[in-house]
Amino acid sequence: MTNFHLAVGVAALTAIGAFLVSKYFRAPKRGSFPPYGWLGLAIIAGAELGLLMNYADVRTFFTPIAWTGYLLLTDAAVRRLKGGSRLTDSPRQFLELCFWSVPLWLIFEAYNLRLKNWRYTGLPSNPWAAGVGYVWSFATIWPAIFETADLMEGLISTRARGTARAAMQKRSLATFSFLGLAMVVVPLMVSQQVSRYLFGLVWLGFIFLLDPLNYLGGGDSLLRDWQKGDWRRLKALLASGMICGLLWEFWNYWAGAKWNYIFPIAQHWKIFEMPVPGYLGFPPFAVECFVMYEFVQTARRKLARATEGERLEMTERG
Repeated sequence: MTNFHLAVGVAALTAIGAFLVSKYFRAPKRGSFPPYGWLGLAIIAGAELGLLMNYADVRTFFTPIAWTGYLLLTDAAVRRLKGGSRLTDSPRQFLELCFWSVPLWLIFEAYNLRLKNWRYTGLPSNPWAAGVGYVWSFATIWPAIFETADLMEGLISTRARGTARAAMQKRSLATFSFLGLAMVVVPLMVSQQVSRYLFGLVWLGFIFLLDPLNYLGGGDSLLRDWQKGDWRRLKALLASGMICGLLWEFWNYWAGAKWNYIFPIAQHWKIFEMPVPGYLGFPPFAVECFVMYEFVQTARRKLARATEGERLEMTERG
C-alpha cells in the first residue's frame, strides 16, 4: 500500500470521527456518561501507546484490546444520548451477544476455508494464546456492530418513516429465502477458482435467507420494518457497517497479529489492508449480523415456548 492510500484511509476515518464527535456534542442528552466510558477511552489510548512502544503482547493482542475499549466507550456514549444502553440495561444480554458473536463469525471462517479470501499472520506460536486471541477478537464483532448502530440511532435524525405497506405474502417470503439459500450455497458448489470471486454472495445471502424466517417467526425483521415504512434500523446498520469496517481495517493495519486479504480483486489498490472494493461489503455485513443474531433469538424464543407448552401439557395430564 502506498503512502497516498494510507493517507486517504486516515483522512476518511478522521473526517468521519470528527463528524460523529460534532454530532455527539450537539445532540440532546438523556443520561449521564458512566465511568466505564472513560475506562474504554483509556484502554484504546493505552493500546495505541503500547503499540508505539512496541510491547510484544500489545502488538499481538492489539485488535481485541482496542475493540474492548471501543465497546465500553461507545456503550457509554449511547447511555449518555439515550438514557440507557445494552451494557447498563441488560448486561446478561450483552454477554450473550458477545457469546453468539463467536459461532456466528465461525460460519464465515468456514466459508473462508473454501473461498480463501483472507489469511491470518503474526499469530502467537502458543496454540492456547492464539485461541484466546481468536475467541476474544471474534467476541467483539457483533457487539461492535450493534453498539455502533445504537450510537447512529442516537446521533442521526429519526425522521425516517415512509408509507406503511400490506403484510408480506408467504410466497414472497419463500422467494426471498430461496434466493438467499442459492446465494450461500452456490459459492460452495462451484470450483475454488470461481468461488474466490463470490464472497459477495455470502455477505448478502443470509439476509435474504433468514430475514423472512424472522418475519414469519414474529421476531424483529427488516421486512417488517419495510412493511411499516420505517427505515431507521436499516440506516443505522448500514452506517455502523461502514464505520466498523474502517476501524477494523485501520486497527488491523498496525497490529502484530492480523489478517491479510488474498482475494484476487484490486490487490494493488488498498486502503489499509483491504482492497477498496471490499469496503462495499461492510454495510451489508452489518445488516447480516442483525439478521443472523435475530434468527438465533427468534429460534430460541420459539423453542422456549414449545418447551413450556409441552411442560404445561404434561402437568395437566399428570
